[in-house]
Amino acid sequence: MFTRIAKFALPSGGRQSTNVRNRRMFAWGVLVGAVFSAIALPLIEPGVLSARNQNSYNTANDLRLDALPGDTARQLSKISRHHSPQSQAVTREEAVRSGSNLIETLLRAGVPRGEAHQAITALQDVFEPRGLLAGQRIQIALDQSTKPSLLSVVIPLDAVKTVAVHRLNDDRFFSEAIVKQLTVALVGTTGLVRDSFFQAMAAERVPDRLIMELIRAYSWDVDFQRDIQRNDRFEVMFETKVDEDGNVVKTGNVLMAALTLSGTKLRLIRHELANGDVDYFNEKGESVRKALLRTPVDGARLSSRYGKRKHPVLGYTRMHRGVDFAAPRGTPIMAAGDGVVEYARTNGSYGRYLRIRHNGTYKSGYAHLKSFARGVRVGTRVRQGQIVAYVGTTGRSTGPHLHYEIYRDNAQINPLSLKLPTGSKLKGNELKSFQVRRTALEETFAGLKKPLQTAARD
Repeated sequence: MFTRIAKFALPSGGRQSTNVRNRRMFAWGVLVGAVFSAIALPLIEPGVLSARNQNSYNTANDLRLDALPGDTARQLSKISRHHSPQSQAVTREEAVRSGSNLIETLLRAGVPRGEAHQAITALQDVFEPRGLLAGQRIQIALDQSTKPSLLSVVIPLDAVKTVAVHRLNDDRFFSEAIVKQLTVALVGTTGLVRDSFFQAMAAERVPDRLIMELIRAYSWDVDFQRDIQRNDRFEVMFETKVDEDGNVVKTGNVLMAALTLSGTKLRLIRHELANGDVDYFNEKGESVRKALLRTPVDGARLSSRYGKRKHPVLGYTRMHRGVDFAAPRGTPIMAAGDGVVEYARTNGSYGRYLRIRHNGTYKSGYAHLKSFARGVRVGTRVRQGQIVAYVGTTGRSTGPHLHYEIYRDNAQINPLSLKLPTGSKLKGNELKSFQVRRTALEETFAGLKKPLQTAARD
């Protein structure tokens, strides 16, 4: 246990007082303070030990490892080999309730209040307990041999990091942060499109987040409502992060992908530039990023093209100066390109309407919206692919859909026939660096066979 030493300042300067009563009171004060320091304070706070000064407690017989979770016990075995056979340890799991906190959770589990306070004090060296969210699971080990006594508190914060506090044999508490050592592995697979691109990739165990990333990356060149055909082929290679047991803990980035549409292969390679910017490039080193997206909503059906048509409500033929994408109410709509919102309110038969100015030449319009995304208003600067609104059926509409328009020099044009300018092109040393990387990735992918296999990566 820690011992607190009470320090008292003696008078300095001037003559020593000859008042006997004052000297006796001072002597009694020193004596009472020393007794309180030696006895009372250790009882109030037996003590904590943080991970920062663990080196003096890394020998055998220091830590009690009774009934700790497997991962924690293995980690702590590096610090101590001691196990107490007399204890009757019980481990239980509690969830932090809404409006509650860590100490209330420990008390609910039967932890004595004083020990709960000591454990939390120790834990603060590696984690701020106030950061716990409702629903967080906490593993609590108690010694039930005589009366409940706290052995450990283990809090798995995520798949990688765990914080814990453990009781020492001298009843102090030791806190630590346990971070799993992860290694990066490359995963590659190929497949055929049967019903939809998303479902085909999901069937090959490609994570949803990466599928959506690929859809966004390809959306500048591919209309996913019209261009994807049955038996089109895809290839993809991406990063995973695995723990010591080989379990996939996280997914990283898509490094390379290819879509073969009607015999034409479209390759994507992720490449980091010398200035730190990251983008996807085709085989020639040209950025796939274009000025505007062809289809600003995923998973929608093209329900009406640009041109003359019989109006579904008015009943007569008139010019339809945009394209319609049928989609469920509330489907997110993405900004077709970087720009500034110049119109965001009701606009007659268009219902809720949004228009974005991309540059001095191009604008895009979105009609019949259910609502605008939070924070989107006139003057808001948006990024390409950012969710700006949601599909609805406001205005003159027979069902939920997005009416999408493109303006060039303030004149409406057909979004599907727009010749989009290419993005940046790599040159010089940047191009040479890209070509080396592309070759290395292609060789690595060639060594990965279906079904999914992983290749260790430095």
